[in-house]
Amino acid sequence: MKISDTKKLAAITAAFFITVTAFSGCSESASSSQTTNSVSQSAKSDIDASIAAEDIDVGYDEESSIGITFADGSAAIDGEGATAEGETVTISQAGTYILSGTATNGRIIVSADKTAEIKLIFNGVDITCADNAPLLVSKAKKVYIVLEDGTENVLTDSASYSLGEDDSNTDGAIFSKADLTINGSGTLTVNANYKHGIVSKDDLVITDGNINVTSASTAMEGKDSVKISGGTVNISAGTNGIKSTNTEASDKGFISVTGGSFTVVANNDAFEAETVLSIEGGSFDITTGGGSANASMKSDGTPNRNWQNNMSNGGGGPNEMGRPDDNGNGTGGDPPAMPTADNTGLTIKTTANTTTDSDSTDTTDNTSTSAKALKAGNEVNISVGEFKIDSADDSVYSNGNIVITGGNISVASGDNGMHADGNLTISDGTVDITKSYEGIEGSIVTIDGGTISVVASDDGINCAGGSDTGSTDRMGADQFSSQDGVELNINGGTVTIDADGDGLDSNGNFTMAGGTVYVCGPTNGGNGALDYNGTATVTGGTLIACGAVGMEEGFGDNSTQYSVLHDLGSTVSANEKLTITDSDGKEILSFTPTKTWQSVVFTSADLKEGETYTITAGSQSETVTIDGIVTSNSKGMSFGRGHGGGRGF
Repeated sequence: MKISDTKKLAAITAAFFITVTAFSGCSESASSSQTTNSVSQSAKSDIDASIAAEDIDVGYDEESSIGITFADGSAAIDGEGATAEGETVTISQAGTYILSGTATNGRIIVSADKTAEIKLIFNGVDITCADNAPLLVSKAKKVYIVLEDGTENVLTDSASYSLGEDDSNTDGAIFSKADLTINGSGTLTVNANYKHGIVSKDDLVITDGNINVTSASTAMEGKDSVKISGGTVNISAGTNGIKSTNTEASDKGFISVTGGSFTVVANNDAFEAETVLSIEGGSFDITTGGGSANASMKSDGTPNRNWQNNMSNGGGGPNEMGRPDDNGNGTGGDPPAMPTADNTGLTIKTTANTTTDSDSTDTTDNTSTSAKALKAGNEVNISVGEFKIDSADDSVYSNGNIVITGGNISVASGDNGMHADGNLTISDGTVDITKSYEGIEGSIVTIDGGTISVVASDDGINCAGGSDTGSTDRMGADQFSSQDGVELNINGGTVTIDADGDGLDSNGNFTMAGGTVYVCGPTNGGNGALDYNGTATVTGGTLIACGAVGMEEGFGDNSTQYSVLHDLGSTVSANEKLTITDSDGKEILSFTPTKTWQSVVFTSADLKEGETYTITAGSQSETVTIDGIVTSNSKGMSFGRGHGGGRGF
């Protein structure tokens, strides 16, 4: 078929829209994160997430195309630019090639000039290769795979390759040393029994298609970048789902998703970007490491030493292979043994790949286990998207910062719901963490908006690690290098916490200037609904935090909005409504904790000095008169005023 002017215009318009969308969030990312870490100021704006019109264009001139048909152990070529030897076809010239038919032991090799652009039309092609990549792009400027509408296309390799000097680094069923784009509305199934599924040594771009990848190791990899704007992607990966690995430049090694539908089941990380993971659209159903049921941490805070063993084939992968390493080694039997821990904590080994050839795609040989859903080295940035995540390890993780400006994110995590070594900022969207060890964690956590719900077996929101460092022998434990500059800032949004540890825990300062916060805190006196090591200041917003008596803390005298820390005479049963009414009987605040409690902290702009308020919960009813910026009857560790005695739990 020949592309029409209308189709070309649509492709150009769509590409322009994607470019504008990709860059419109740059300033938003920087401004929404109040940070001392330079990463969040520049990480997203460093990347070029634009997609060209040519990457969307699926049109071609059938009359000027070269037809290649596989059948009966051979390949028939209708035109110039390609040669065949048995079922192996070598394409040596720029142009458009229409591929169809079945090869039981065949290959497509693209070896053209480095300036050549080549379009491969998959029109019902099924190629199996016994000892190498079914599709190898060894030299070209750029290759397009166009999935013809209504067709089924399959590429399958074997569990071992026979490689020579020229192709010694080939490790994917589709392996390209040039930029690679996949588009079109047909179906592509990749069965990668050796190692990876789809690999580009440069940029990997997907704008459409129904793509199914089952891989022994990583399903999709674009070394310089992965850009996805559409399509339906189904992945079952022995190690990683989708990753970008370039460590040589800050504007490389990123993943950008602006649309598409993704179902990813991976033994290790689902999306892993060396620098930035930017998501501005799409729907995601992600399971890693066997899911949260295979947690890296037990609910009592002790390590789950069977975690890695339970990950055997937890992410799928062919041939019931167990869990191979990221190079695809290991095709059966038990997974690697858990690293051993001494009294100083777990030894995790990460070494550089000994391969020095520049064509190598594997940048690390990581013998530790990581089963995170969304992971980046510099920044995770989410502005739009629907997410359903079930992860054995952290659900959203960054060695730098996390910026959430929108989206609907539902998380069940075997470790932390969200963890940032740097700053974690939420300004809009819905975050629902239904299961976690610690819910939200970062050095500086800032909530400016959104609707956030957290269920945690330890801390709900934790700044700078806290008791997470108390179990360093667990897989997935997160460490912080410093407590300096640690902050929890709540300026807006609605936050609901259900935590067995501390509800809101800052190993530095806690400030609240707006928003609405409900905390159903710990039932044991060793934790508090609020916990901080610096100061706690409230200048606005509404908060009700219920928990046990013993380590309770309230806001400090440096606040400008009135607050109360009050211990009732006895414990209140779970699911009893708590109400706070003024002297006229008007309800000021209410909350129904789902666990037993005895101590409550509350603050509201409606509280006034000299006024008397009634606290009613179950059969108990007590009054309190506001006699200062902080009113308290607590005899706990904080004595109702400010400091937590430097405890970091």
